[in-house]
Amino acid sequence: MDLYSLWIDIIGTTWSRILFDVAVGVVVALAASLVLGVVFGAVARRRGWPAGSVQRLRWPFRAVLVVLLAWAGFDASLLTMQRGAWDEVLAILAILAGAWFAARVVSFLVDIGLDRYRMDVVDNRVARRVRTQILVIRRLAVAVIVVVALASILLTFPPARAAGASLLASAGIVSIIAGVAAQSTLGNVIAGVQLAFSGAIRVDDVVVADGQWGRIEEITLTYVVVHVWDDRRLVLPSTYFTTTPFENWTRTSSQLMQAVEFDLDFRVDPQGMRDALHEILGRTTLWDGRTAVLQVTDAIGGYVHVRILLTAVDAGTLFDLRCFVREELIRWLQRTSPEALPRTRLVLTRDRDSVAEDPAAAGERGDRELFGGSAEADRRGRNFTGPVSTTAEE
Repeated sequence: MDLYSLWIDIIGTTWSRILFDVAVGVVVALAASLVLGVVFGAVARRRGWPAGSVQRLRWPFRAVLVVLLAWAGFDASLLTMQRGAWDEVLAILAILAGAWFAARVVSFLVDIGLDRYRMDVVDNRVARRVRTQILVIRRLAVAVIVVVALASILLTFPPARAAGASLLASAGIVSIIAGVAAQSTLGNVIAGVQLAFSGAIRVDDVVVADGQWGRIEEITLTYVVVHVWDDRRLVLPSTYFTTTPFENWTRTSSQLMQAVEFDLDFRVDPQGMRDALHEILGRTTLWDGRTAVLQVTDAIGGYVHVRILLTAVDAGTLFDLRCFVREELIRWLQRTSPEALPRTRLVLTRDRDSVAEDPAAAGERGDRELFGGSAEADRRGRNFTGPVSTTAEE
């Protein structure tokens, strides 16, 4: 046998051993992942953990085990001088699989935390605060995992490690330039973290921002999404909520109070209207029973201003309640008290200074004034303006 054939036999034997060791590692990894998956699934069902989150952990965990055991198989089969390139490739795969698994673990822990705080209850203020903080923490954790994974991959290459020393020398200048260029972005990131932990807004809060009424749908590190009442999405930078005044209707509680107002005639019966209000509220489940006050707050300008204060469990229910009370009271006014409906009154009077004088008297006075006011002037006026005689005087 010549040297070439011997070399082929050695290479073939080496790769066969490598493939065998890798195959053993993959089989062991899959078997271990199946066993651990069954055990973890049983624990998850017993503790009531979200099933979807448990399912999303399986493939990242299997990827980590397969890469690690395959790496172990390569190391057991290859010679020391042959491990360099393979170690770098498998290290990169291990870093990617580990980052994927770590991100899924963070999401799994977040889902467990969110599952403990229900949003479908009447007073969900604590749940909204916890949900907001946990979601921001998850985004921060995933961002840190990605950055660490990319940095670890770069450090696996010797040229990158060598260039690190030179990069550190210019890090001060680069950081200043990056800080100036990304001032707005960094400001939004800091504002997003501040919003998450200050409690100024939370997910599902009812707010009035930029003149729009809606609910906080999402809070990220750089922007906030407001679900407007007509199904539009208002995207505002995080700094808006830290620098601009806005209304938060559910800051301390979801219960709200608002007014229904009427301008009516002076003949309205406030007590009768008050009795009608309580009868109307007794026919609806929208009212929470806390406050129902009818007051005459003004009576000028020809109208009586009636204000009704109502309360409900949340903003949407209160809006429906106000519309319902307004419609029912309008029907009550039309049916039982039409004289209380608003009217515009006009009073017509005659101004004494503008009343026209008697035409004959006005004409006579004008004739006299034409020639003055003396007796001789009156005679001359009658000669010019009086009746014309048809017979000659002697």
